[in-house]
Amino acid sequence: MKHLKLAVLLSGSGTTLENIFEHIEDGRLDAEVCLVVSSRAGAYGLKRAEKRGIVTHVVPSKKYVNIDEFSDRVTDALDCDTPDLILLAGFMCLYKVPDHYLGKIMNVHPALIPMFAGKGFYGHHVHEAVLARGCKVTGCTVHFVDNVYDNGPIIMQQAVAVEDGDTPDSLAERVQAEERNIYPEAIRLFGEGRLAIEGRRVHILPPKT
Repeated sequence: MKHLKLAVLLSGSGTTLENIFEHIEDGRLDAEVCLVVSSRAGAYGLKRAEKRGIVTHVVPSKKYVNIDEFSDRVTDALDCDTPDLILLAGFMCLYKVPDHYLGKIMNVHPALIPMFAGKGFYGHHVHEAVLARGCKVTGCTVHFVDNVYDNGPIIMQQAVAVEDGDTPDSLAERVQAEERNIYPEAIRLFGEGRLAIEGRRVHILPPKT
């Protein structure tokens, strides 16, 4: 596996970032987080990064009316470190991906895309919608990122049963437990060169001998 330089984009508490740190620190993931970019100055995820001596940048989304200008400033921050892979970790903004990062940005979404995906479907909004619809199964999806919300090629999915009596909180807890497993696994597969994008599909290649 290639030792990966990771950049992380976030907007909030950074629990997904913390999960990545844990996988790196206990040797399950051969990678390092070189940069964290937040769309909010007060995001606790910045403190998680700073505690580990990681470079951080803030690109405040509210400062930019134009999504293109906001995306350009995010790209400027990312280009300073030339990461191998960029991870969205609770990044609550649309980022227009430049050509040189296509196929190099991942996101984890708390539903089985294409269900309950797209603008407005994030966090508890997803779990509330799943319960309101009476679904028996939900889950999470890791996908490559393109220029449309939750639209890029799917890498991995994991189903989670919806139980009688579930609340958005209880359902979120079980979905997040699966997210903590499949997101690092997708990163590991990327580092091993085992993800091949073909149109809308991602093929997971066998281990290299």
